[in-house]
Amino acid sequence: MNRVDRTIPTWPDEERPREKLLMLGPGVLGPAELLAILIRTGTSGGRTALDVARALWMLGGESWEGLARLGATEIGVVSGMGPAKAATIAAALEIGRRVGASPLAERSPVNDGRSVFEHFRSRLQHLERERFYALLLDSRSRLLREELISEGSLTESLVHPREAFRTAIREGAAAVVFVHNHPSGDPAPGASDIKLTRRLFEAGKLLGIKVVDHVIIARSGFYSFFESVPDDGLLR
Repeated sequence: MNRVDRTIPTWPDEERPREKLLMLGPGVLGPAELLAILIRTGTSGGRTALDVARALWMLGGESWEGLARLGATEIGVVSGMGPAKAATIAAALEIGRRVGASPLAERSPVNDGRSVFEHFRSRLQHLERERFYALLLDSRSRLLREELISEGSLTESLVHPREAFRTAIREGAAAVVFVHNHPSGDPAPGASDIKLTRRLFEAGKLLGIKVVDHVIIARSGFYSFFESVPDDGLLR
């Protein structure tokens, strides 16, 4: 069908994204159609909501993973979006991240790297900047709270043991799990990660706060120092 100069309301019901969803369910809609429902309206210049959605989908590299890495400001550069529509898309993507998460409940035991990965992956896997967190634990390895330590490029100047343990000391935590992400997508630790982990482990021994693990999260999975490093004293 030639849709030149035709707005979505003039299309047959089975071709209009919202009506198509109501008739057949969301599973039959393509990515641009789903986005068009959130975008709702096109532009005064004749672009439909579906046209705007296709442009947004291309901006995200034609993948949900790529789209999830965009912030509201980046989404808003697409012609026809604007702040309100960009905020709607960003909110929908955040809802998707939270639905896919398996967060650790307060006072739940933190037993392995997998549980830490599931707790953080929806928030950290697709970030383009590194974040460094601490999970504060009680004497039975149960979660007390989490704390964001730093954000930016992970270097020793940004993650110093003094800042890393500050909240743990204040809250009286018995143990801690450190967590950060690798925007590169590869969770394998580099030399700086290993050096930092050794410093944190030694600082924890001096402070009487056990470093249970340091988990690196990336798009391709996670790396647990405790589970992956041989018994060479790093986290033992």
